[in-house]
Amino acid sequence: MGSESRKTFLPLDPVTFSNESKEVIDFIADYYENVEKYPVQSTVEPGYLSAMLPDSAPYCPEPLQDILEDVSNCIIPGLTHWQSLNFFAYFHANASTAGFLGEMLCSGFNVVGFNWISSPAATELEPIVLDWMGKMLKLPSSFLLSGTGGGVLHGSTCEAAVCVLAAARDKALKELGGWENITKLVVYASDETHFTFQKAAKLVGIPPSNFRLIETFFSTGFSLSPENLRFAIEDDIKSGLVPLFLCATIGTTPSGAVDPIAELGKVAMEFKLWLHIDAAYAGSGCICPELRHYLDGEPKLLVDSLSTDPEILRNNASKSKAVVDYKDWQIALSRRFRALKLWVVIRRHGLANLMYHIRSDIAMAKRFEALVGEDERFEIVVARKFALVCFRLKPKVEEEDLNCKLVEAINSSGRAFMSHAVLSGIYVIRCAFGTTLTQQHHVDALWKLIQDKAQSLLM
Repeated sequence: MGSESRKTFLPLDPVTFSNESKEVIDFIADYYENVEKYPVQSTVEPGYLSAMLPDSAPYCPEPLQDILEDVSNCIIPGLTHWQSLNFFAYFHANASTAGFLGEMLCSGFNVVGFNWISSPAATELEPIVLDWMGKMLKLPSSFLLSGTGGGVLHGSTCEAAVCVLAAARDKALKELGGWENITKLVVYASDETHFTFQKAAKLVGIPPSNFRLIETFFSTGFSLSPENLRFAIEDDIKSGLVPLFLCATIGTTPSGAVDPIAELGKVAMEFKLWLHIDAAYAGSGCICPELRHYLDGEPKLLVDSLSTDPEILRNNASKSKAVVDYKDWQIALSRRFRALKLWVVIRRHGLANLMYHIRSDIAMAKRFEALVGEDERFEIVVARKFALVCFRLKPKVEEEDLNCKLVEAINSSGRAFMSHAVLSGIYVIRCAFGTTLTQQHHVDALWKLIQDKAQSLLM
């Protein structure tokens, strides 16, 4: 019986694949159709799932219908719905039909493009679409592979940060004469810089005591001051340390602040720092001409830091140096065909619709900002630049936790999900627009909810 079962087991049968894929697509489409009915933030308690699922794997196969039923009953209640029309808490992990189609193709081909010979199309499509992106952003030709630069699609911001820090570290240590000098290297960032860079610095061996978080202030819109950066660098040089790396940001996570790239670049050049620009949030907005100025200001070292050349991967194409082996441009050896997804998204939407989507998000943020400004009980804490609005309910001296209570009241309602930040010691509410399905009437409904909860707190 067992032997017969193994003979009929077809893990990738084209007919079953087609039929069951359609079932899953219909399931996801139904989820999006009804996503607004779910509480945006999950209300489950820690450990809820282990009480609902068996403690061992099934011995025999189970029908897809049973699995999807468990997804509905067990998994969806434990989701915070990032694609909800009322999700305003964090910068968004957006979805689109084109994105799904690209992801399906990527998963369907399931290639592992660590070098050119392992899948030539995976290697060759990536620089093409990244050069498209570079041109959409109007970057200098020195940033394009068709010029003297080049790009790579990483799996996360943290992975990219580790790669560039490793490249900067190895360049500096080579010049200093060896690894014993790693404790001299110093990394600079603002106190608004995403914490992933502190994690990345630790991973490449930079002592935490050598990570300089330079304080930002209301007076500069929480952007990094070139003067304060210079002071920090000069102090470190006097102490016998070696300035290594500067991270500037376009659209910080707490407040959406933009660092002055051109001025910081001059300081970096003067002291020979590696300048990295984190534009994970707002960089894509710079495809819009009216936002491009945020990028104003001006990569082969990476390969030396991450290159590997085991015998099993050697081939004539790689030896010729006529191709890119992306295994040498990232941490992991294996890599997905991410360029295929980006290629599909750009082609299906076109630059015009991509700009329309970005401008639509910014327009909703402007509308929300105006609504906040019309209510004298509230205030905008920091000037909006993109689609993030930082505001608060004006507290009295004895009500320092007022805005914390307001966020809790909004989120516990299930009708919206927001987050907070602390800017120069002030608790502010963050409202980030960008979910694909959100429309103007959701902005109005959110503001009505905020006003109602605020009124209840003030009574």
